[in-house]
Amino acid sequence: MWQLVGVFSLCLCHCVGGQLQETRVKGAPPRLICSIPGLPGVPGKPGSSGAPGPHGHIGLPGRDGRDGRKGEKGEKGDTGVKGRVGATGKMGQRGERGPPGKRGPGGTGGDKGPLGVVGPPGEKGEKGQRGARGTPGICRCGSLVPKAAFSVGITTSYPAERIPIKFNKVLFNEGSHYNPQTGKFICAYPGIYYFSYDITLANKHLAISLVHNGQYKIKTFDANTGNHDVASSSTVMYLNPEDEVWLEIFYTDQNGLFADPGWADSLFSGFLLYADTNYLDTLSEDYA
Repeated sequence: MWQLVGVFSLCLCHCVGGQLQETRVKGAPPRLICSIPGLPGVPGKPGSSGAPGPHGHIGLPGRDGRDGRKGEKGEKGDTGVKGRVGATGKMGQRGERGPPGKRGPGGTGGDKGPLGVVGPPGEKGEKGQRGARGTPGICRCGSLVPKAAFSVGITTSYPAERIPIKFNKVLFNEGSHYNPQTGKFICAYPGIYYFSYDITLANKHLAISLVHNGQYKIKTFDANTGNHDVASSSTVMYLNPEDEVWLEIFYTDQNGLFADPGWADSLFSGFLLYADTNYLDTLSEDYA
């Protein structure tokens, strides 16, 4: 320890002596400087804050971060046990009926309701006294019988198709209900009628029909075999007033209807079997 102190003192003296000799040579005032640092001094007080510096440039916005990876799907949980259905509660007792409220104001009259069901017939009344004998009426039995009948022929062969055939040779026409200019029979009295036709065909096939108000009632097809033949048919139907009946070729080029004034006729006939009873009752009242 004492050796270290001695060395330190020797070095210090040598340093101071060297600096004094140097100052004498230069003529400067002596200044003792030692190369060995001294003990640290007491820290000074902190200085005041400086003025704030200018704002720096605003940097570019950073890029959005990447989306994270999608997590794995979790396992499906087990289905829970279904609970039991509870028991149905008992029906409560019916409450007591409250007192009737005050009568409200009367409403406006409603629409008339539909007609009710016809009631049962009443009991038969007592027979009345016989009335006085009336004056005898005039017999008009013949005037009350509706009459309608016709039978017509044709003088030309192979008429046009799909239009009424005009049978222009009138053999009989009671009441003039058949019109030879149109080939149609027009009903005047409602009732049951009978119609028939007998048509001679030659050289062609024949497809002919009885037409009622534009609807085919019956159809007849006859094939020509090289000889003359006859196609015939008949029917019964109910007609209303203004109904129309006629004959018509219903297929193109199948119009083998043949007529020869010397020996062959194609005929169309019809007549009223009996009139509708309601019509006859009304007719009787009109004559009474």
